[in-house]
Amino acid sequence: MRTTPLKILLIGDIVGKPGRRIVREQLPRLRKEWELDLVIANAENSAAGSGITHRIFRDLRGSGVDLMTMGDHAWKRKDNLEVYQKEERLLRPMNYPDSAMGTGQYVIEVEEGVKVGVVVVLGRVFMENVDCPFRTLDRVLESFPDDVKIRIVEFHAEATSEKMAAAWYLDGRVSCVFGTHTHVPTADDRIFPQGTAYLSDLGMTGPYDSVIGRRAEAVLHKFLTAMHAPFVVAEDNVHMAGALLEVDPLTGRAITFRRVDVRDPGASQFEEAGSLRVEGVAHEKSPADSEP
Repeated sequence: MRTTPLKILLIGDIVGKPGRRIVREQLPRLRKEWELDLVIANAENSAAGSGITHRIFRDLRGSGVDLMTMGDHAWKRKDNLEVYQKEERLLRPMNYPDSAMGTGQYVIEVEEGVKVGVVVVLGRVFMENVDCPFRTLDRVLESFPDDVKIRIVEFHAEATSEKMAAAWYLDGRVSCVFGTHTHVPTADDRIFPQGTAYLSDLGMTGPYDSVIGRRAEAVLHKFLTAMHAPFVVAEDNVHMAGALLEVDPLTGRAITFRRVDVRDPGASQFEEAGSLRVEGVAHEKSPADSEP
C-alpha cells in the first residue's frame, strides 16, 4: 500500500482557445516535474467560452487532464451531450435531476489500491434552482466505498459564503473542497482543522486582459448601455490558475495545499504571496486550435 503523499493538480475554469493552449503547452511538463498523480480541470468554458466539444475533450485528455468537470454551462451546447454520452470522465453537477444526462461523481484508481472519489455540485445562491448541494454531497459520500480514502469536492458556485460553509460542513469527511465559477482566483487557500483543504475559487485558466475571459469592450458596452453584445473570448495575458494538493493516501487528510499560477512568457505576474508561480514556454499548435 502506498504511503507517500498523492499529488493532485486542480485547474481552474479553462476559457476558450487561450485556456486550452496553455494547458496543452504547460501541463505535460508539469506532470513530470511535479510528479503529479492526478489532474482535474473545470472545462465548462473550454469551447469558445461556453461548453465543450468531443474534440476539445480528447485534446485536453491528451494534454494530461484525467478528469473534467462542468458547472452551470452543463447544457449550454448540444455538443456537451455527445461528450456525456461517450466519456465517463466528464462530470456535470451531481445535484441536477437524476434524469439528466451524465453523472456528477466518479471514482478513479490512480494506481493499484489508491482510489480517488470526485464529485461536483452546483451552488444555489444566485444560481439555478437545483437540489440542495449539501444533502447531495451527504448521499454521494455515503455511497463511496470505504477504501476510497481520498475524496475531492468541486463546489461550482457564485457565493463565497456558500462554498466556505460547505468546507466547514465537510471538514474531516473529504480531502479537499475547492470552488469554481467566478473566474477570479482567491487567496484563502488553507487546511481546515480536521484535515480538509479549501480554496474559495481556483480562478481562470485563460486570458486575464479581459472581463472574466471576455473582451472588455463588449462587456463594457453591455454594462453602459444595457444592450446585448456578443461576448468574445479575449486573447492576451494568459495564465493557468489552480491549486496543488498533497494528500495522505492512508487517511485522506490534506498535507499541503498551495495556489498555482502558470503564465505565458511575458504575461503579467500576480503579486500574490504564497502562490506557486511558474513562467511557461511555448510549444506546437494542435488540430483542436481550429475550434474557437
